[in-house]
Parts: sequence; structure tokens; C-alpha cells
Amino acid sequence: VQLVESGGGLVQPGGSLRLSCAASGSIRRINAMGWYRQAPGNQRELVATVTSSGRTNIVESVKGRFTISGDLAKNTVYLQMNSLKPEDTADYYCNAAVLEWRGSTYMTVWGQGTQVTVSS
Repeated sequence: VQLVESGGGLVQPGGSLRLSCAASGSIRRINAMGWYRQAPGNQRELVATVTSSGRTNIVESVKGRFTISGDLAKNTVYLQMNSLKPEDTADYYCNAAVLEWRGSTYMTVWGQGTQVTVSS
């Protein structure tokens, strides 16, 4: 199973970016997908998650600016980021709880990350 993120880049403060993540491979079902970020020198932190039932969770620091959406039946998740701030600069990682066709339990899969830089 592989997760591939896209959509990162350089943006000015106040700008917007939309990150995409697509999962591929021997996937029977995805229970949840999410976005994490890691700034230089910091630990990786949760940004937002969405479950197969459509329930979303967004951390307080980005609430009102970021929106997570996705179609887990199609193995995709998006992160719409508006009103970006310099402190949003980080590598953003996609994460999924995946049940493979040959598996009996869900496993956690990570993407390779996409860089977001907010700077004037």
C-alpha cells in the first residue's frame, strides 16, 4: 500500500493551498485518513482526520482555516488550507488506517510528505 501526497509549495501569508493524498495498492478498506505536519526541529503533529463515516477532526490551531475532506471509498483525502501563516510552514504527511485484502487487522500507512512553505 502506498500513499502519495501532492499540492505543496511556496505561498505568501494569507494565501491558500490544497493538498491531495491518494492511496493505492491491495486495499480492502480504509477506516480513516488524516494529515499530520512536522516543522523543522519539532515533533510530527496531528492536523486533521476524517473517518469512513465522514466524521472529521481538526486541531484548534488550524480550525476555521483548514478543511479536511475525502472519499475514503476512493482512497483519497484532501486538505484545503486557507489564510496560511508562516507558522504553518512544515512538511505535511498523509496517513491512513488501511485493511489490506490479505490482512486481518488495520495497519497505519504514511506518505512521503509534501513541503509547505509560507513566506513573503
